[in-house]
Amino acid sequence: MALLLKILPYLRAYRWQVVWALGQVFLMAGFELLKPWPLQIVIDYVLGGKTPPAHNRIEALLALPRGELLLFACLGIVLVNIGSGGLTQLHYYTTIRVGQNMVNDLRGALYAHLQRQSLAYHGRQRVGDLMYRITADSFAVQTMIMNGMLPILSAMILLAGMLVVLFPMDPVLTLLALTVVPILFVLISSFNKKIVSISTEARERESQVYSLVQWTMSAIKIVQAFTREEDEHRRFLGASRESLNWSLRLYSWQTLYSGVVNVTIATGTAFVVYVGARAVMSGTLSLGQLLVFISYLAQLYTPINQITQSWGLIAGARVGARRVFEVLDTEPDLPSGTRVFPPEGARGAVAWRGVGFRYLPEMPVLEGIDLSVAAGMKVAIVGPTGAGKSTLLGLLPRFFDPVAGTVEIDGCDAREYQLKSLRSQIGMVLQPPLIFPLSVRDNIAYGRPGADDAAIIDAARRAHIHDRILELADGYETLVGESGVALSEGEKQRVTIARALLRDAPILILDEPTSALDVETEALVMAAIETLMRGRTTFIIAHRLSTIRTCDRIVVLRDGGIAEQGTLNELLRRDGVFAGYYRTQFLGDAGSSPLIPAAV
Repeated sequence: MALLLKILPYLRAYRWQVVWALGQVFLMAGFELLKPWPLQIVIDYVLGGKTPPAHNRIEALLALPRGELLLFACLGIVLVNIGSGGLTQLHYYTTIRVGQNMVNDLRGALYAHLQRQSLAYHGRQRVGDLMYRITADSFAVQTMIMNGMLPILSAMILLAGMLVVLFPMDPVLTLLALTVVPILFVLISSFNKKIVSISTEARERESQVYSLVQWTMSAIKIVQAFTREEDEHRRFLGASRESLNWSLRLYSWQTLYSGVVNVTIATGTAFVVYVGARAVMSGTLSLGQLLVFISYLAQLYTPINQITQSWGLIAGARVGARRVFEVLDTEPDLPSGTRVFPPEGARGAVAWRGVGFRYLPEMPVLEGIDLSVAAGMKVAIVGPTGAGKSTLLGLLPRFFDPVAGTVEIDGCDAREYQLKSLRSQIGMVLQPPLIFPLSVRDNIAYGRPGADDAAIIDAARRAHIHDRILELADGYETLVGESGVALSEGEKQRVTIARALLRDAPILILDEPTSALDVETEALVMAAIETLMRGRTTFIIAHRLSTIRTCDRIVVLRDGGIAEQGTLNELLRRDGVFAGYYRTQFLGDAGSSPLIPAAV
């Protein structure tokens, strides 16, 4: 019931279509109730010569010549089945359309909810599992409502109508027919727990296959470089085999459940036929009435069977629905604030005050960070791998929040700002360069949708990528492919630099923006970036001496804390941690030697 209450809001937008579908259910039940009666007319009044009962409302019709009555009865069979079939088709169309719209809304809500979660949340999840929840598990909600609950409601309405007709006809036979109902509900209870358990495991195994494929495809270069294709193939086959085995186990139990239900219904039918035939033989029931009763009996067991089968379907689908709402019920760990920046944007003063952060409780990444940066300063962040450089700067756009202390922008806690407003003030060039499978134009304009051609081309010129773009097959409209495979690493980097230039934000985060460029191109791009950085607060995760030389301050991270900070000359005179880096990594650097490998 709790799960159903969570689903109902997604049906509210389509409530009138649902009401129309329920109206169709009543009409369909009426046509189903009419189906056996033309047959009784043929058996009793055309072939059997039975006299119409006195004062019967259809006495005049039954008194027609037998040839005309036969024709009328056959025409009735056709019309009733046409009406029933037409309504069934309309009902299927209505319910499928409502179900698909609801699934689309649910998928949209799930997708948007995942995008509001922090990077820390996504770091704990398997991408393939989230993909499976968005695609397959969300569709289970349609199965649960439109292929489960609505058919049950339809079957219950038809069942009630059947009982209203059958009891006056023969109460004893009707009660005998209903003896299978408690048995069927015992079967539902017995099979339900097993089916739910197996369905849960089957979905988990299937999501693992999704995760494995996603991971392998994203790391295909490493797989091929280390010639692990055969190993990954075997791993995939193992995971796929396990998934299929659990799916087969689920199918087997559902088939067994269906078979037991059918045998139970067949036993009940045989018992009623036996008793009814004895009644005809004794003269207490006409042959036509028995045929009508048996016809109704088949239809009586159809809704009962529908209820039991749909209940089994709901049991399996409920697992997928629960997995969807497990995600939706997870509160975003980055609640958006209420403040917005003024139209002219942030001034750019940034401060970390007593900041601590850890991805896992037992593994601190940052501890006691105190750092104040005035507006317009250029700050280089250096340190060994794992020192927390990217994590420190990731706190600024709130990819995650500190577990202790505050990050302030213009003197205000960053958590007080609306996330969209906050992130609109920050331009980024990340490492590795992130390229989308879109056109070059769309990649550059990704951070500023709606930018005109002149602005896009100007940004590309300043990033020194414009001429290369014009050499591509379709210029700015060229689709670069998955992960930008149509571009070299240096070209990808310059496209992301153009994206940051177009963003024109007052705060910049640069994760060594020239690392993939040759010396000549680096000099040109650095000149463009120098122009961009003028008057803006800039943070650079630095791995090159050429980058550090231009900064107003160098902050050295080690073991999750600030080891020292100052200008290049100050730190060299101090002969501390940075001077050691300088002697081992920079000495003799011509501007192209890395300080250290890219870090966290």
